[in-house]
Amino acid sequence: MLQKCEGIVIRTNHYGESNKVVTIYTREFGKIGLMARGAKKPNSRLSAISQLFTYGYFVFIKGSGLGTLQQGEMAESLRHVREDLFKTAYATYIVDLLDKSTEDRKPNPFLFELLYKTLSYLNEDYDPEILMHIFEMKMLPVMGLYPHLNGCAVCGETDGEFSFSFKENGFICHRCLNEDPHHLPISQGTVKLLRLFYYFDINRLGNISVKDETKLQLKRVIRTYYDENSGLTLKSRRFLDQMDNMKDLF
Repeated sequence: MLQKCEGIVIRTNHYGESNKVVTIYTREFGKIGLMARGAKKPNSRLSAISQLFTYGYFVFIKGSGLGTLQQGEMAESLRHVREDLFKTAYATYIVDLLDKSTEDRKPNPFLFELLYKTLSYLNEDYDPEILMHIFEMKMLPVMGLYPHLNGCAVCGETDGEFSFSFKENGFICHRCLNEDPHHLPISQGTVKLLRLFYYFDINRLGNISVKDETKLQLKRVIRTYYDENSGLTLKSRRFLDQMDNMKDLF
């Protein structure tokens, strides 16, 4: 049976001499895997539509396992992402995180919109580090992780200065710091951004200018939280770190 969907290619794997297996995150069906026969041939009608990060409309035959991609219509190629090595590294991490955090054929229109908007903003020259952190924070509930960001995780206090406690799963106020000797001191700017990234509508994103010091704090909090709670080990994150280390050379 032929089916049509709106989707974004999040992974490609070579299969034989001329075929690809493409993983597409779709608005209608969630994550699906499709065989794209002949897609590695330069003159194939599936060659362009099966490129990583391509956003478009796909027609496929549903199978009990892999479906078969019949045709596609590209809506956006996200060319600026694919032509920039640093943007490619961030986009690869973003789609990898989504891929490893979701099951096949579990529709989630919110998640599709989050992915689409994040990659679109990346294509438009928004700060890639900030986009990555927004995506990471919004992926936490998808993985069943709910950090306490509305106030102190111990006493509930909502005013004053906060640190981040991995032990208490969120912010802790200055009165409760003794509950976690290993709390991470963070600026109030970092507190506001962690909360903002978790709750706000990404469609309303404007240009955010963030100090380098705040970016380092965001990275440390979010990365440590993922390391301690997500159970994920992503090769794409190591590649991203390598690219970040090379940034000053370009």
